[in-house]
Amino acid sequence: MTGRPNDAVSGRSPKLYQRALAVVASEIRSGGWHDAARLNETAIAKRFGISRAPARQALAELEALGLVRKSEGRGYQVVARGGSAGPEVTDAAEPDDMQLHFLASWELIYRQVELEIVSRTSIASWRINEVALAKAFGVSRTVAREVVARLQQRGIVSKDDAGRWHAPSLTTRHVNQLYELRWTLEPLALQQAFAHLPDDLLPNLFIDLRQAIEAGDAADGAMLDAVEQQLHGQLLGYCDNAPLMQAISLPQAILVAHHRLYQPKTPPITDEPFLLEHVEVFERLMAGRVADAGAALANHLKISRERAMLRIANAARGLSLPDVAYLERLRDVEFSL
Repeated sequence: MTGRPNDAVSGRSPKLYQRALAVVASEIRSGGWHDAARLNETAIAKRFGISRAPARQALAELEALGLVRKSEGRGYQVVARGGSAGPEVTDAAEPDDMQLHFLASWELIYRQVELEIVSRTSIASWRINEVALAKAFGVSRTVAREVVARLQQRGIVSKDDAGRWHAPSLTTRHVNQLYELRWTLEPLALQQAFAHLPDDLLPNLFIDLRQAIEAGDAADGAMLDAVEQQLHGQLLGYCDNAPLMQAISLPQAILVAHHRLYQPKTPPITDEPFLLEHVEVFERLMAGRVADAGAALANHLKISRERAMLRIANAARGLSLPDVAYLERLRDVEFSL
């Protein structure tokens, strides 16, 4: 892999202070805090499951916005809306990421942790240290534990007999097994989903598919990912067999994570007709030939396996990533085709 690594893979921490900033700023502006109420680093850190450093930064940003002021003792005092101190706060002064109000603490770092781990499983197996993970991101052990639990749900990490967390290497054998699961289970889910599809769904999705084909080289990664999700996510999502969908989600999660990591960095593979393979599935579905559509889907996934292995192998050969404190390298892997 060449070029500048993306921030998540290179180890740049997300701005954890932004959630505390967004929530407290919103509460102050809406009258949830009375004038001169006291805030301090310890209380902010405990409430949001973060360390004192991001809590301190959140308070500094609140002060810059005129929402708090340093008190004569320790900590800060709230300058409530309409209070006597501080500048008028306008909409232009709103924090950039107010949507973080709705995120749990583990969600703020999950994406980066997943990418840091997944990006390294092409070259080795790894052990995850929860304590070091919490320290690296300035969060509590509870938050770090929740992140690892979510990774386990997605099949990215597992726990050994000694209770230690491992991220197994993505070997050729593992990729083959994941795709074998997909081409066995996804056609079954497609057949069960078919009876529940809204009448206008297939024609509308087929329009999007044709537009992606007509775009040719102008079709960007976002458009192609959207088309891929329509078949493997949106359509299959109408299957009401929860255990089946849970079984499908494990191989999808691991492979999608790898695809999103490498796809922007890897040169395009020539003769990659996955859009036309989708057309075959959709045309059979719209004709009511559900079994044939399932067979076309299975064939698409078998071909996709070869493309995925080539993409991962190409990326792994040039992969050079910095060490991260919470990962211990265990066994190197040679990804072969």
